[in-house]
Amino acid sequence: MSKSINYHYKKNFLLLSTFIGLALITMVLGLVVAYRFVQNAVENEFVSKKADVLDRNLQEYNDLFSNRIPEISFYQGYLDSAGAKAYCDSVLAKYRFVRRIVFYDIQIGSVSRKEQSLSGPRLDMRLKAVYQFGENVSARGRVLYKQGQHNKLDLETADVLNNMSARFSAFTRRADTSRSINNDEINEVFYSIVPGRITFLNIPRREEVIVYKNMISGDADLVSSYYEQDLFSYYIDPKRLPLVNNHHELYEKIEIKPLFYESLDTDPSLLTTESALPGALAAYKLYYSANKEYLSGEINRRFGPIALSICLLFVILGSLAVLIYRNLNFNHRLFQLQYDFVNNLSHEFKTPVSVIKIAGNNIASSKELTERARQHYGRILGEEADKLNNLLNTLLSFTQIENKSIKLKLERIDLEEFCYALVDSYKIKYPDFQISYSIEDVKYFVSDRVLLGSVFQNLIDNAYKYSRPDNKKLDIVIFRNKRQLFFKFVDEGIGIPSDELNNIFEKFYRVKSQYNQQGSVGIGLAFCRELIQFMNGNITVKSRLGEGSVFMVELPYS
Repeated sequence: MSKSINYHYKKNFLLLSTFIGLALITMVLGLVVAYRFVQNAVENEFVSKKADVLDRNLQEYNDLFSNRIPEISFYQGYLDSAGAKAYCDSVLAKYRFVRRIVFYDIQIGSVSRKEQSLSGPRLDMRLKAVYQFGENVSARGRVLYKQGQHNKLDLETADVLNNMSARFSAFTRRADTSRSINNDEINEVFYSIVPGRITFLNIPRREEVIVYKNMISGDADLVSSYYEQDLFSYYIDPKRLPLVNNHHELYEKIEIKPLFYESLDTDPSLLTTESALPGALAAYKLYYSANKEYLSGEINRRFGPIALSICLLFVILGSLAVLIYRNLNFNHRLFQLQYDFVNNLSHEFKTPVSVIKIAGNNIASSKELTERARQHYGRILGEEADKLNNLLNTLLSFTQIENKSIKLKLERIDLEEFCYALVDSYKIKYPDFQISYSIEDVKYFVSDRVLLGSVFQNLIDNAYKYSRPDNKKLDIVIFRNKRQLFFKFVDEGIGIPSDELNNIFEKFYRVKSQYNQQGSVGIGLAFCRELIQFMNGNITVKSRLGEGSVFMVELPYS
């Protein structure tokens, strides 16, 4: 008897645990690095995105400065108090940060030569009237100055007029009348911007600039001539600038604060930054603040997809690792099955060959053989030759069926005759085998007789082999249900463990038990399944350990 060799797959759990640990550590480190990266990106944006917020909140101020104020020039100095009021009311209604507008109705003429000799050539800017407009200005308080009345200008109003008069006179002296006034000259001469106030003098046409230049030169014809100019001062309150937080994900609060404002909040978790305001808003700044807990919401929102991507990547890598591990395990298992197959096949061949050789040697060494001995040796040689032939036929048929190289030879089978002949042969072959059959509501079946016989033989041999010596029983029940014919094989053998049921139809697989220690190729049930599937059928099994098994074969009935 050949010695049984047990193989087992050695699993390196330390290496596996190390790989899993490193994968988890790498994933955690990746998540930490990604979180830090997102956190730094958000904190950097907290500083850099303030320019977007500043531009958005200066839109109304820039619109006033670039569009509404230059409209004054369209009137060419001919605005009166009614026209100025209509214009100022529209500005005050639209721009809440403009709290007051002062309108100067001016006449420009030349001064006498005597006056010029004292102070140099200049223009005479005379006030016809000064009006103010604002939400808190009453109708009586609207007139600050009117020619012919005894009211006087306050110091600030007079300074505005004198400043613009000096600018305009200086510009007129050096003006190049061969071209139009450019933007640099407009900003330098006709705008006066100080914190809290924008002053604008309407821009004269080139023809008017020529006239003013002649006035300075002392042209006698122009001494008594006067031209109209309009001057406006816009008083700005930066605190009334409407604030829009167009990056609310970064800034918890935005405020207008004085230029030298310093927060008294010493909370280390409070992030702040600021932007200086331009022009008439220059005495104030835009102040941005957010608590780190507030920014954590944006950090988590951005980190979520990245974390999901990292986890998904590691899940994919983990799945690939599992697939590789399973593939290696499967290859090892397949190698072991093939090794067992070759080992068992060698044993299956070696046993009949050894018996045949012994019988042959006995026949050769005997001088005379009795009739009984001759029959005995002949029976032994026939049985062992049949074993070899059946084994080779099974292997050959299995290969042909897998390669679809054979065809069904259909014929009309009398099931009673078929079962009787098969069962009777097994009663002769195994006298201790209690085998019976019953056929319900069916007589004939069209199929391949040889293939159907192979299915019966394999299942009957399997039932005999895996039954206890004192209880070898098998009941075969054949019945029809609609268009299907069922063959039920019920034994009282040792049964099959539940965890082995999914494997018993695999090629070269053997259930380890005391009943197959002498060797089994492991292709009997696999061959059955291939035959049945080739015949467009199906085979299933139910079993309880120690109580027996039920194999159900289902074939199409026609």
